[in-house]
Amino acid sequence: MRIFEMLLFFSSACLLALLFITNQRIRRSALLLTSGASSIFLVIHLLVEGYRVQLLFLYGFTILILSLSLIDVFITPKVVRTTSRIRRVRRVLGRLFIVIGLIATGCFLYVFPVFNFPAPTGELKVGTQVFHFIDPSRGETFGKTETGKRELMVQVWYPTQASTGKYAPFIPDPEILRYMAENYGLPGFTFQHLKYVSSHAYSGAKVSSVQTSYPLILANPGNGSSRFLHTSQAENLASHGYIVAVIDHTYNTFATEFPDGRITTSTTNDLFSPDHDYRTERGNRDKLGKVLTGDVAFTLDQFELIQSGQIPSHLKGKIDLGHVGVFGHSIGGATAYDASYDPRIAVGIDFDGGLYRLRDREGLRKPFLFINTESYFEKLKMVMDNRVYTDAELKRMGSTREWEDQVTEDKKLELERMRETVDEGGQVLYIENTEHLNFTDVQFISPIFKMLGITGQIAPERANSVINAYMLDFFDMYLKNQGGILMKGPDSRFPEVKFVTSLL
Repeated sequence: MRIFEMLLFFSSACLLALLFITNQRIRRSALLLTSGASSIFLVIHLLVEGYRVQLLFLYGFTILILSLSLIDVFITPKVVRTTSRIRRVRRVLGRLFIVIGLIATGCFLYVFPVFNFPAPTGELKVGTQVFHFIDPSRGETFGKTETGKRELMVQVWYPTQASTGKYAPFIPDPEILRYMAENYGLPGFTFQHLKYVSSHAYSGAKVSSVQTSYPLILANPGNGSSRFLHTSQAENLASHGYIVAVIDHTYNTFATEFPDGRITTSTTNDLFSPDHDYRTERGNRDKLGKVLTGDVAFTLDQFELIQSGQIPSHLKGKIDLGHVGVFGHSIGGATAYDASYDPRIAVGIDFDGGLYRLRDREGLRKPFLFINTESYFEKLKMVMDNRVYTDAELKRMGSTREWEDQVTEDKKLELERMRETVDEGGQVLYIENTEHLNFTDVQFISPIFKMLGITGQIAPERANSVINAYMLDFFDMYLKNQGGILMKGPDSRFPEVKFVTSLL
């Protein structure tokens, strides 16, 4: 909660308490002074912090009490003949309405907080820049574009010189927030508080000269997600001396806005339907995956042009293209794995994503880190233990034995791929008390996600620090020839992280 929001809410609670004072003269003076102060807080809040739809009750209550107080002091009220019983009922109902309104407002402020991102842990400040790329070699298959070609928006976070001024906003254009809300089946105004959340990055700042160049990491959000939802991870890596490019995979995000004002939304969900059989579903996932992997390869091509100066950017000459990594979440994690077959990419990380195109290639002979939720690991362990679902479990899941048998066959191949990367220096981990969206900044947006089980019981700040620590350690080991301490085994500082020592 922001400072003047807090003051406004506190002063409104004081106004409610003053209504219970029986001495009319004292109540009148106290209400006038307190409502006056509350109105000042309201004006400053609107001018400095900006309005929020969740605070409409506070706004109306503050103005109403100030108006009534002024009328009571400066205008002689007419005598209204009402019975004492009617006055008591009216007074009780009025105060009950105010109590309910304040409780509801308090709940709104708790559920939709204007939060602060965790500060990056590195010594370097962070800059950010957004690129618009058009791939002339690939047509768009999931929607329409003006050119008919595949277009991408890519945001880059990088180490910068000491900067002053305001940080860039978390969400540059609040217009896309309504699409995010609709993606979760919520009213369009639900996430409007996010327009007041700030990042820790400076827009367009010069690249730091602490190093001559910095390793490049390409990142991939999950299905229906967004580049913005990996802001904290990108900022943290950049503060430790990495250039991090997060790709908005067009038509696979909840919303992507292009420089000309066009906004595309997710159409790739249409590929998946409960009416499909498993082979069709797997084929559609592979089809989508091929496009996403192509996005990574194309984006890497563009950074080669940025490095040489053919695409204007502060990043010219600052990208270490000899040390390139990739990571992603969910299907973006599968994309990270699939993209790592590109010889230009040295190492990668998959956050809780089942692999695709497993039958198209031989195993990946590179170090690769898999970090999963506890629930995803349990699914893998079922396969390792050759345990099958009971009929009751299948009924509760809404699945069939035929479907789950085919899932099991794919998971066996996935486990084989994991073993191969571990042999090359990778690791397989899981984090206790996490759920799928703990690997994104969704976990900061609202505590309601934790209550609903969308994120796990682990505190968002703790989950973020654990994930960032292991990601940084792994990339440092293979892209900077340093670190690697956490990859050696369990660490008492991170007891929730469990190493999978056997994949048999």
